[in-house]
Amino acid sequence: MILRIPLLFEGSKDTQNLYALFDSGATYSCINDSLAEQLEILTPLHKPMRLATASEHVFMEIKNTVRLDFYKDDIRLSDEFLVVPNLSEDVVIAATTMQKWRIKLDFENDNVIIDPKVAKLILINLIHKQ
Repeated sequence: MILRIPLLFEGSKDTQNLYALFDSGATYSCINDSLAEQLEILTPLHKPMRLATASEHVFMEIKNTVRLDFYKDDIRLSDEFLVVPNLSEDVVIAATTMQKWRIKLDFENDNVIIDPKVAKLILINLIHKQ
């Protein structure tokens, strides 16, 4: 299932409103390569990833990632995004990111639901562990 909504993305170089496609069938969160370069300094992968696409026998090679913050309803979230050359969407938010932040998709209202307590609980747990 898929939803597409605008979100604010923030990197060390820039902040932009981008359309994020929430895809519960995707494994990795991804960002278009040209947008990634505008927002953040690319981090090269130790070893490139070769990922299968929806087309049979078609693969793509991923060489870089970025860590970005993104905001929904003033709630700050963050994750690592694979930098995908010529990605047709601005950003794809995958199932792993949705699970990490307990994001729920409301298809009836075309909305993404994030409980503000989830972000606070994760930060509190990190502080107490140190």
